[in-house]
Amino acid sequence: MSHQSFSRSKTLQARAHHLIPAGCHTYAKGLDQYPVLAPGFIARGHGSHVWDVDGNEFIEYGMGNRAVTLGHAFPAVVDAVQKEVAKGCNFTRPSPMEVECAERFLSLIGAEMVKFCKDGSDATSGAIKLARAHTGRDHVAYCSDHPFFSVDDWFIGTTAMGAGVPQATKDLTLTFRYDDLDSAAALFDRYPGKIAAIILEPSRGADPKDGFLHRLKELCHRNGALFVLDEMITGFRWANGGAQALYGIEPDLSTFGKALGNGFSVSALCGKREFMRLGGFQHHDKPRVFLLSTTHGGETGPLAAAVATIETYQDQPVIETLHRLGASLREGFEQAIRGHGLRDHVSVHGRDCCLVFATLDRDRKPSQGYRSLFLQEMIRGGVICPSLAVCYSHSAHDIEQTVEAVDASLAVYARALDDGFEKHLCGRPSQIVQRSFNLPGAFDEDFGA
Repeated sequence: MSHQSFSRSKTLQARAHHLIPAGCHTYAKGLDQYPVLAPGFIARGHGSHVWDVDGNEFIEYGMGNRAVTLGHAFPAVVDAVQKEVAKGCNFTRPSPMEVECAERFLSLIGAEMVKFCKDGSDATSGAIKLARAHTGRDHVAYCSDHPFFSVDDWFIGTTAMGAGVPQATKDLTLTFRYDDLDSAAALFDRYPGKIAAIILEPSRGADPKDGFLHRLKELCHRNGALFVLDEMITGFRWANGGAQALYGIEPDLSTFGKALGNGFSVSALCGKREFMRLGGFQHHDKPRVFLLSTTHGGETGPLAAAVATIETYQDQPVIETLHRLGASLREGFEQAIRGHGLRDHVSVHGRDCCLVFATLDRDRKPSQGYRSLFLQEMIRGGVICPSLAVCYSHSAHDIEQTVEAVDASLAVYARALDDGFEKHLCGRPSQIVQRSFNLPGAFDEDFGA
């Protein structure tokens, strides 16, 4: 794909940024995350391939920020949604689909109660609210090695994009390190009787060491705090029952989303009845919690998508296929790295089902410039890969073509280490999402200014 045109994307980008802050509704999809020579808008997808508004075709590995694990427009999911929404999608009273989806979901995950919502932020913030209500405490702690938990104030206030969040709210959120029990224990020592919950992802790729999750849970309970697992990414990739099933640990509360509906907008807060019931009608001795009351939480189409997704996972070898394809992709990528002598500058990390790559400069420091160059060259080769998240619909031929694109891209990367990425990158490099300020004129060229 050496003659790509992105003219329609550029026109749409200019219109979008005039109408929509950041030009899209998820920062990770923004133009600042990609090189200038990149598709700006995806028109359609099928399986592991997508087509942009200019008609360019790509093998895709971002998979809707890892929300699509079966493949774009997966027939079983699309059919289930079409049949359900043809009957209406939102009513004055609950739909039977809410009960069916809850039963299916809980049978897969093994929790006792579930509340559905639309995105991961609502689910994790719901968990934090429940923990605070149950314990009567205000402080919470999250794992600082994990990049994102919520758009809500309790988390985003602690990041570089914390503008608009009161300092008093920021002060209630603490951090600890993964696989470092002492860092969590130090928080309980510093804030005795004040921490409501600890929240973390079960894994970012490597398995927890020395029973870390089980010891952390015990530490939480010994100090009267809830143990919460965020399975937005690990759920529906690590194992059918989530990473908690793989690692044999039962959290007090856990959250799922992304792949739960194969890209449809549905997420879930689930957990033990003694905590979840605080948002219900049963009598208990604690104040009621206004928990995830959303107009669209029971929307029938996404719940039907979740049911169809769960059925596919139960009937077909989805998890095994994700790991097998990812292992093949990792092997080919690493072989190309070795072939170009780039082991000190490019690397692949994560679990086979959910890989990412790292790009370092000549001084072996993380570089947005070299990341942008690699993304640009992969796009030239017909591959979009902000991450390396495989889906059930990727084929062996897809992997083979991707590895060929990796090999060609790393050849350019190796040359750029000698004479600088600037000589090979068209336009400005990408930037990290969480930054406090935008540079003046940084994206003028994206709009032809």
